[in-house]
Amino acid sequence: MTYTFKEYQQPEILRNHLNLGGINPEGEQIDVTSLYIERGGKPYIPVMGEFHYSRCNRNDWHDELCKMKAGGINLISTYVFWIYHEEIEDVFDFSGDNDLRAFIQECEKVDLDVVIRIGPWAHGECRNGGFPDWLLEKPFELRDNNPAYLAQVRTLYTNIFEQVQGLFYKDGGKIIAVQLENELTDRADHLAKLKEIAIECGIIAPIYTVTGWNAVEGAQIPVDEVLPVFGGYCEAPWEDHTNLLPPSPHYFFTGLRNDTGIGADLLPQAIETDSQWRLPYERYPFATCELGSGIQVTHHRRPWIKPMDIYSLSLVKIGDGNNLIGYYMYHGGTNQIGKLSTFQESKATGYPNDYPILSYDFQCALSEYGEVREQYRLLNLLHLFVQDFQETLAPMTRVEAAQSVAREDTTSLRYAMRTDGDRGFVFVNHYQRLTELADVQEVVIDTGSIVFPNIDVRGEVSFLMPFRMELPGAVLDYATAQPLCIAGNTYFFAQIPGIKPEYQFGDGQKVTVQAGIDSAFEINEATIVTLTWEQAKYLRRLDGELYVGEQCDLYRSGGEIRSVAGGDVRYLHWTGKSFEPHSIQQSYTAPVVTYEEVAELPFEPKHTEELQIGGERNVQWQKISVTGAEGFVDIEYYGDTAQIYADGQLVADSYYYGETWRVPAKLLQGKECYLAVSEMRDDFYKEFESKTG
Repeated sequence: MTYTFKEYQQPEILRNHLNLGGINPEGEQIDVTSLYIERGGKPYIPVMGEFHYSRCNRNDWHDELCKMKAGGINLISTYVFWIYHEEIEDVFDFSGDNDLRAFIQECEKVDLDVVIRIGPWAHGECRNGGFPDWLLEKPFELRDNNPAYLAQVRTLYTNIFEQVQGLFYKDGGKIIAVQLENELTDRADHLAKLKEIAIECGIIAPIYTVTGWNAVEGAQIPVDEVLPVFGGYCEAPWEDHTNLLPPSPHYFFTGLRNDTGIGADLLPQAIETDSQWRLPYERYPFATCELGSGIQVTHHRRPWIKPMDIYSLSLVKIGDGNNLIGYYMYHGGTNQIGKLSTFQESKATGYPNDYPILSYDFQCALSEYGEVREQYRLLNLLHLFVQDFQETLAPMTRVEAAQSVAREDTTSLRYAMRTDGDRGFVFVNHYQRLTELADVQEVVIDTGSIVFPNIDVRGEVSFLMPFRMELPGAVLDYATAQPLCIAGNTYFFAQIPGIKPEYQFGDGQKVTVQAGIDSAFEINEATIVTLTWEQAKYLRRLDGELYVGEQCDLYRSGGEIRSVAGGDVRYLHWTGKSFEPHSIQQSYTAPVVTYEEVAELPFEPKHTEELQIGGERNVQWQKISVTGAEGFVDIEYYGDTAQIYADGQLVADSYYYGETWRVPAKLLQGKECYLAVSEMRDDFYKEFESKTG
């Protein structure tokens, strides 16, 4: 069957219409058009990953940032949680893990740009959405333009500025954007006032963002003053029920930016103050800040995230025109415990959900403790592509398929393209979370200028293919392989699972290859290398050089190539002509762990209420002894909630959702540790039974 597209419409690109943009001391400028961001006069597609400095030990910041960079992230987004910094009124704390300035300086060392999300209200599954308890006791309305509240905001912003002074883009620093507030749907006047105060306090950046979702016609924002950013998650643990959700629209090429479901547990679903409002999407590029690279579990909803849940969602959004790719979370974290309270969102603080006291793992690309998940590898395929093809891709607009696919349709091909009217990329998503899609055979895609050869789309696959791609001295009419990146005049592709890599050139030449390390062939001035899908998952660009790890995740830290996991590893380095083998010797000794049943605890645990959520439960305690500080302790528990106390302090917790709980040995080694597991009940949404049975 032949699959075609609707007619391409040349977009009108608006310029200089937004009160955004800025220049650095070197003369480089950042601007925002209606279609994409420009940097140095060229189209620019940032890849942004959320990582919370205050939810990570500062001793680990550098290596974790290096891992993020190796995964294709070039822009770090981070919340400045008010309660973390002013838990006690008038006592600000920017020390230790709260050292915002030191974190941004660490980003600079790793050469990563920064977005600071300064609130005042943040959400982020933080207690009171990040508001300190004392603020809630004040006799004035919050998130409002009344003078008393704005005075508190000014104090907060002034203190933030004192920490980040001199680190903004205009100063030659790394802060290129600021997010104001979060999930405020109907107060454009307040958002405008927050921007005004931020600027008056010295918080000046080329781009100011606000979240644009959670209303049918988009959040009310101060038009032309901010860039609205959007999101999309593969699940919704904030839903107030324990039923299976309907098929997510995020796996369809709809072109829609606004997800009215995000934050639906806390925010209104419609704007009543102005029924005529419609967010003017045509004035802004499609930008995201909260594509889930995982999802956090709540006590009542515990989804088990698969890597394809994440990769295919991001690919669909790029196909739909996403020109700022932002993930929440990209790196998990661990909540602090304050002087006065714990800092997690909970029903006890008036919120609809209960989250773990400590764990904010989010099942995301890099775990709470910095381990790589499979979606880290898959997402990097897209990040490599976007960063090397951004100048071509960003101006391309989405053209939808000739026929749309209904939400319950599991048999039709889901596809779209981005094009400038001549060349472009075809995107295909054959994946739906928790739903089996029928194979689609004998697919012929006709872009209007190029007809791809017959392919079969089988199994769980999501991919993109180029057409009319300009190479040095040649035009690639099409490739049935996924473009990855460019090194000099060498173009790297990945074989799409189940599809033979075929390259058709404008001069009539056709080349079919066997994917692998030695697959290089030349076409005029260009060289093409086709990696297998498995090899491509371990392809990394580190300081401009290309490496392929042999089943290991490479990153560069302190000038050295390292592997995320311990032990000796081998890898290949691209020399410009071929791959050269290398190896790394990394000492590693697995920890030794023993368990001992205990009848009575030698201390009084402080946070046992977490073990009794939903009603009183039986709790089993064991003493854990750990020898060795390298690697992880695998805890194969089955229960509702687990906690670990080390020397009497809660150091780790978990809501069971089907995965082995992995805790760093260094958290436990040399300490007197106790594991608590509360009894399991059938009182939450779960997916692990079908996966383990």
